[in-house]
Amino acid sequence: MSNVNEPKTWFQKLESLHPYETLLYLGMIGSGLIFLFMVAAFLFSGLDQLEGMNQRIPISFMISTFLLVISGYTATRMRIFYQEERTEKVLQSLRNTLFLGLVFTGLQFTGWLELQAMGINFKGIPSGSFLYVLSGIHIFHLLGAMIFAVILWVQLQKNQEDSIKHLILLTNPYEKMRIRLFTVYWQFMDAIWLILFMLFVLSF
Repeated sequence: MSNVNEPKTWFQKLESLHPYETLLYLGMIGSGLIFLFMVAAFLFSGLDQLEGMNQRIPISFMISTFLLVISGYTATRMRIFYQEERTEKVLQSLRNTLFLGLVFTGLQFTGWLELQAMGINFKGIPSGSFLYVLSGIHIFHLLGAMIFAVILWVQLQKNQEDSIKHLILLTNPYEKMRIRLFTVYWQFMDAIWLILFMLFVLSF
């Protein structure tokens, strides 16, 4: 007779995941590989070219990094508030996370304008081009999370107005999974940007 407490293999764990979880994790792996290859190309493109221009990293990039770190905290708090059944706080944290993400995106465009003012253009030196490409790909990935945040916020707001739906919201494992997956992906995007930002700092 086999031991019921025998640990599952990685494939068995993968099979037990919800399809949405599987898709998200596979998507994160795919995104991670894209950024890995792009970062490798960035490193081999000649970082000393940016150093020779005697410029500094755009202020907008620094401010946006600080805001994205805060958004990672608010996303984490949203998950905690859900576990504590504090729906109003969940909505507030989700709204704050979305707002910080939108401001971050706006500051990225401002950062591109600062790069142009420094003489670092998209069609210029390879290292400069990668600054636009890497930050642009990151924005594209973050936009997907923000669109989902809007949908999630609207649905949570509707459930808040109905006591029965509100009760289902707090007890439904599917809702818990959606919030958990959102926070995991948002923090993943935070980590990706922090790595990119450190590379940008080192390149100037």
